[in-house]
Amino acid sequence: MSSSVLENNSISFNKNENQLMIADMIRKFGKEHITPKMMEWDENQTFPVEVFKKLGELGLMGVLVPTEYGGSGFSYTEYVTAITELASICSSIGLSMAAHNSLCTGHILAFGNEEQKKKYLPKLATAEWIGAWGLTEANTGSDAMRMRCTAVQDGDYWVINGTKNWITHGITGNVAVVLVRTGELLDSKGITAFVIERGTPGFKGGKKENKLGMRASETAELIFENCRVHKSQILGNVGDGFIQAMKVLDGGRISIAALSLGIAKGSLDASVKYAKEREQFGQPISKFQAIAFKLADMATEFEAAELLTLHAAHLKNNGQKVTVAGAMAKYYASEICVKAANEAVQIFGGYGFTKDFPVEKFYRDSKLCTIGEGTSEIQKLVIARELLK
Repeated sequence: MSSSVLENNSISFNKNENQLMIADMIRKFGKEHITPKMMEWDENQTFPVEVFKKLGELGLMGVLVPTEYGGSGFSYTEYVTAITELASICSSIGLSMAAHNSLCTGHILAFGNEEQKKKYLPKLATAEWIGAWGLTEANTGSDAMRMRCTAVQDGDYWVINGTKNWITHGITGNVAVVLVRTGELLDSKGITAFVIERGTPGFKGGKKENKLGMRASETAELIFENCRVHKSQILGNVGDGFIQAMKVLDGGRISIAALSLGIAKGSLDASVKYAKEREQFGQPISKFQAIAFKLADMATEFEAAELLTLHAAHLKNNGQKVTVAGAMAKYYASEICVKAANEAVQIFGGYGFTKDFPVEKFYRDSKLCTIGEGTSEIQKLVIARELLK
């Protein structure tokens, strides 16, 4: 399918050399290291840390990190390709790779000082350390400013108490960027971002969620009980956390759009292959207009979602505001990926309802894309607010 590169500040729809290399590398990697075991991981909710270590060796856990910090130094264009290709094989692996890159690593890259970048980015970019990012709480999903996880200053330290929920890599992560309240409730300047290492007294992982889909991507609580964190672990300034988080999510939504593209692509590719092979009434089912039209819709919607995603990536590459473009890409791509997975199961019929074929997993995994990093309703709110300014 098409992709984009920057050429004289305009969009080209030819894949660049890096994109082609990344796509080929991931397909080969997936065939050897992901496909043979992904259903076992899904069934048992196993988070395959060793796979991410291998992805780190390939440079895919620090895609956007500059080479001076041990990363690959690629743009969002290559990043979209990497996530899409991974998610088209196993969306759980794509999700964890995206969360590690965009959220924890991305936050430190964007807002860390030089000392913090040198300390953490080389470990994260190589997957020596796995990263987590903590914003959501049990009672504050979309309403982040009502967070109850607090930090109280005590000399050169801050004492953190509270729980974060639905955190990717909440148990396995070696380091977490955590957003906590340091000021008054509902004050956008009352939230601060801290980098907290696993092993810090008072910091531990909690309950692991038993999920419908994305089961090989670990989701768990982060628990803080009188956790003392030195002021040197603050990202930016006290009170900057909420604004930082919103900017991180702007970029993160491009990654969820790419994740959605991967699921849609996997669903479409599997459906095309099956429709050509499966015979009913003496001919391949692809010959029936009912099936052919489903495939046509899936392909068209994929192309439209990809264009929105690449447009957002293009703006991000150029340092332009991506709030609306990212929200549009995430909203549309996530919705069409759910639709594509649903149609894929329908095309497969009874076989699509079994675990012997890949589409039932795409079906279960797809729904997360309309929820994580801002629900579809929040994306529409973001878009509408900008329209009505």
